[in-house]
Amino acid sequence: MTNVLSELNNKVLTITINRPDKLNALNQATLKELNAIIDHAKDDDETAVIIITGAGEKAFVAGADISELATTDAMTGMKFASYGQSVFNNIENCGKPVIAAVNGFALGGGCELAMACHLRIASDNAKFGQPEIKLGVIPGFGGTQRLTRLVGKGKSMEMNLLGDMVSAHKAEQIGLANWVVSQGELMPSVEKVAQQLAQSAPIAISMTIDAINKGLECALPDALDYEVKAFGICCASEDKNEGTSAFLEKRQAEFKGK
Repeated sequence: MTNVLSELNNKVLTITINRPDKLNALNQATLKELNAIIDHAKDDDETAVIIITGAGEKAFVAGADISELATTDAMTGMKFASYGQSVFNNIENCGKPVIAAVNGFALGGGCELAMACHLRIASDNAKFGQPEIKLGVIPGFGGTQRLTRLVGKGKSMEMNLLGDMVSAHKAEQIGLANWVVSQGELMPSVEKVAQQLAQSAPIAISMTIDAINKGLECALPDALDYEVKAFGICCASEDKNEGTSAFLEKRQAEFKGK
């Protein structure tokens, strides 16, 4: 793979969108490579946590590849948007925590990619935005939907209709970024969080992600019922026995994902 790089270290898989000359813009080839890596990672026992970032300091992902968009008609546009959504849904529902390390521009498809991740840690030079309106289109990879769920209808309307960028600190204020660190501290901070997650109980982590994602799709009574069932699954695991024993014995738990 040339557009997307990956490196596994201590159960943390770091995925880097590697098109710095294009500000890491997403074209179809890049999406396919990213999806293939996620498909492998979600079934890989050696991968506990995934980090997604962009090559260089200028951009996480600056959007879709405009040269491809310029030649897109209605049918090819729908196919491209549908495929992009499927890739981002795969990330959101892969069952393992995914952290976006947002360095620089996260615009259009880049903002949508970050929102598909479970946590977003941004460097202080990061800029978020959905500028598609300025190209005569709307977000196609989930921007109208995930942004609304993260920041609310009013702020989502503002960002999607005006197409303006927001700073990293503004993104943190409105709930789009979880927190902001200096550029030099971005990857060390992300890796620290990743290691904390990697030491947690894999089944409980997966069930937490699943319950939150599914709960957003249904009425509260159904969501609460799903949580009850997920809680029961965790209670039947060896990890629950290890976690409770470790707490009572005042030692560090060693979870096995069983």
